[in-house]
Amino acid sequence: MRVIAGTARSMPLKTVKGMDVRPTTDKTKETLFNVLQTDVPDSRFLDLFSGSGAIGIEALSRGASHAVLVEQDSKAADCILENLQFTKLIDRAELQKCDVLTALHRMEGQKPFDVIFMDPPYDQGLEQQVVEYLTRSSLADEYTVIVIEASLETDFSWLEAAGFHAYKYKKYKTNQHVFIQRNDA
Repeated sequence: MRVIAGTARSMPLKTVKGMDVRPTTDKTKETLFNVLQTDVPDSRFLDLFSGSGAIGIEALSRGASHAVLVEQDSKAADCILENLQFTKLIDRAELQKCDVLTALHRMEGQKPFDVIFMDPPYDQGLEQQVVEYLTRSSLADEYTVIVIEASLETDFSWLEAAGFHAYKYKKYKTNQHVFIQRNDA
């Protein structure tokens, strides 16, 4: 696994051993950032369920002004910190070692993020909990692009009731990226 583009291009990233963390493949990451290419430069980027931190680090490498990475697993959080130090992107990053909803509550009142990416454990409904929280949060507004990485079987029929709509689905062999925004966008 490596950084695809930007100031840290081609730098290798560490990942946590085991099945609890599913690093996004380089090809999938490249496709994701091709879709987000105009949204990332100078953005405030939020990476939820960060794992190794590869997505947040990619955003920083591609010019995000600031990224918050949230990971509750202590080994994964230590890995993120190592990757941020190795890529020399730590000065524009903030790592929160806690569960995602706690982190969101802590940040409440801050200005909205431009891009929010989440890669929660599959098929546990965590993406719905986060999106429902963001419905009434200062952290997302009608311009915020939210990307959810999920299994191909994940049901998103609840989006409309939560006040959001999907404007793009990018399907891969084993998973998908769902791009959503508030309905008032």
